[in-house]
Amino acid sequence: MVFQDRFQLETSGHRDMHDVTDRVVEIVSRSNIQTGTAHIFNVGSTGVIAAIEFEPGLARDLPELLDRLIPPSTDYGHEQAWHDGNGHSHLQATWMGPGLMVPVSEGHPMLGTWQQIVHLECDVKPRNRTIVVTVMGE
Repeated sequence: MVFQDRFQLETSGHRDMHDVTDRVVEIVSRSNIQTGTAHIFNVGSTGVIAAIEFEPGLARDLPELLDRLIPPSTDYGHEQAWHDGNGHSHLQATWMGPGLMVPVSEGHPMLGTWQQIVHLECDVKPRNRTIVVTVMGE
């Protein structure tokens, strides 16, 4: 059995992180799938879906780490081609990934006590994101 739904998320731009766990849990619950997997996907090339402990320190640390590893720069080929200031945004999002697969057991995503599903905005401007959740199993 496969069940799919989506939701919208408004971001304020680069480094904006949102806990989307409750929305994913609600979709998994409505799927009536007891055992399987849930795939959570950001539609777009500059947004990330990840699992992390969503607390203020890590919500600051992860984006800061990404900016140290892949900083804004005019040296990126994307920036030289488009001059839109988000070459690093594409690279950060590609490095982290647009999706996450989570096991489903007894009708609930299997997450640790301190593990949440988050969306991280890597683009330099506010965005309206579509997040797709596909639940597969029985």
